[in-house]
Amino acid sequence: MREKKRFDMNKPANKPRWYLKIVEYIAAPFYMLFNNAHVKVDKDVKKIKGPYFILSTHASFMDFPMIVRAIMPRTTGWVMSVEEFRRGEWLMRGIGGIPKRKFTHGVVTAKEIIRYVKKLNHTCTIYPEARFELAGINERLDGAIGKMCKFLGVPVVMCMTNGNFLNSPQWSKHPYRKIRQEGHLYVLATKEEVEKLSAEELQDRIEKAFIKDEYKWQVEKGYHIKCKDRADGLHRILYKCPVCGKEFKMNSGGIKLWCEECGSEWEMDTLSRLNGLNTDKGFSHVPDWYRWEREEVKKEVRNGEYRFEDDVRIEDFYSVKEGFIDVGNAKMTHDKNGFTFIGEVDGKPFELNKPVSSMYSLHIEYDFMGRGDNIDIADDNTTYFMYPKTAKNCLTKLHFATEELYDFYEREKGSN
Repeated sequence: MREKKRFDMNKPANKPRWYLKIVEYIAAPFYMLFNNAHVKVDKDVKKIKGPYFILSTHASFMDFPMIVRAIMPRTTGWVMSVEEFRRGEWLMRGIGGIPKRKFTHGVVTAKEIIRYVKKLNHTCTIYPEARFELAGINERLDGAIGKMCKFLGVPVVMCMTNGNFLNSPQWSKHPYRKIRQEGHLYVLATKEEVEKLSAEELQDRIEKAFIKDEYKWQVEKGYHIKCKDRADGLHRILYKCPVCGKEFKMNSGGIKLWCEECGSEWEMDTLSRLNGLNTDKGFSHVPDWYRWEREEVKKEVRNGEYRFEDDVRIEDFYSVKEGFIDVGNAKMTHDKNGFTFIGEVDGKPFELNKPVSSMYSLHIEYDFMGRGDNIDIADDNTTYFMYPKTAKNCLTKLHFATEELYDFYEREKGSN
């Protein structure tokens, strides 16, 4: 049997190729024009002479053309997850792609970012949340971003986007909900400030810069979404009923969200607010519902009650050439010991444990490429895509639980 060749994480990244620069320069403005997207760039950003480090919120594909358009005629390298290279390794590396395995503590990508900025003397862009926003609000950041900025010693530029998420939310990317999309690039820290501030102070400034609320922004701007399917898929993040308390019984379609257990029903208006049709309970603001669910999971974790089990189908992304391959099955357990998988992979016994300390967050994908809901479990050499076989609509809770377990057992108990 032919030995499969794995993706090479150690291959040095390139500056963007000249011919792909031209493609970007032509494509980005047109893509923005046809999607009602606009970007504002502060003068201080345009005045920067050398390379800089761009930190950007991450809501949809539109994040990329916004940055391309904003910094033209400059170009940037991009830190991206390894599976993005499935689109063509020559293309991803040709535009300056730097591969990363999500939520791992490997040093390969960090070293490559440093080489890219310091040795290649080129601007680099990173999405510190390492995933698309799930509810139009900021997600957890890597706690070492401030250290990276300090080590690079170049200006830090922030890209805040709004409308991108509402146009194509992670829980239902299609159909597009037509709405104005806006980006803003500004200097978050000058070179002098990077040298003067501590890594902790830089981290604090970054954390504050990422705070956002797409739904609040929409109401304040008065941007209406008239899409007839604007609530379709919303149950993927609003999985727990605030009326009867049941989990994973929520459903959605068209402009409505409802509980199949108790029959409670809500309607989403054109400003994305939820209005109870047969109940006065619940939340009108989507992020409030989302945060309430997190608090419910937090209680389970602190009371020692949280535990999740299911069988999973396992895929492995070997390389661009090999693609995604079914490699086996396992029983998955998630509790205070982290993620544990016991089963069979490539015809051999398989056991993998990712302790709570190794994952400050979890990357999830709703119906990834039409293959089903999955979670990514990665180490420095492999990314496994785990597809729950029985449990329905469990991803958002797994996402919350991973973060709350880390907070409780690592941040709180670890500091005592």
